Amino acid sequence: MFYRLLKYVLLGPLLRLLFRPRIEGMENIPESGAAIVAGNHLSFSDHFLMPAILPRRITFLAKAEYFTGPGLKGRLTAAFFRGIGQIPVDRSGGKASQSAITAALEVLGRGELLGIYPEGTRSHDGRLYRGRTGVAVMALRAGVPVIPCAMVGTFELQPPGRVVPRLGRVTIRFGRPLEFDRFTGMEDRREVVRAVTDEIMYEILGMSGQEYVDRYAGDVKAEQQGQQHGVAARLRRKP
Repeated sequence: MFYRLLKYVLLGPLLRLLFRPRIEGMENIPESGAAIVAGNHLSFSDHFLMPAILPRRITFLAKAEYFTGPGLKGRLTAAFFRGIGQIPVDRSGGKASQSAITAALEVLGRGELLGIYPEGTRSHDGRLYRGRTGVAVMALRAGVPVIPCAMVGTFELQPPGRVVPRLGRVTIRFGRPLEFDRFTGMEDRREVVRAVTDEIMYEILGMSGQEYVDRYAGDVKAEQQGQQHGVAARLRRKP
């Protein structure tokens, strides 16, 4: 009920007014049945724009930090994401990652749409980064198609750190469904899930026109933050 209220009454109309989304390839979204929609991730607004324009409900994997924030703001944020049916993902790896895959497979098992950002985090500079292989594992285990999606223009209107988006127009592109039946039963083979993930990212790259970086976004972010901290420390030590 809360999901429909946000989509059709509260948030959806506002997002359409602010971003005036141009939709391409909507015919690639199946009218029924399970599928994974895998997209690039450029802005906080991506979480809401895609659900707002899709005729079907879509459940996203969202970082666990959205559900564990402190204070009133944290509780309201957690309540909001739970209300719209998002699944918290602990990105620490290991058993935590397996829990996210299990929850995602339950969504797909119900014949629903699952949304995921294979990069694992928002791009901090507008480039497309290497995809993590969870999307491939989910697709192969569930035996469902993957629909690549490219968000174009959301980084310019609401880059990381900007709370209120600029007014403008964005484009949301959905590519042809990618089938991976030829790899059925091979989800435990590292080279297979890597190849499937790279194929998905290649399709997103072709639709988004972004510059590609063959490294994980989280690693690049951590390096840059470390360099900034190092520079700041050296400046503090100067006489």
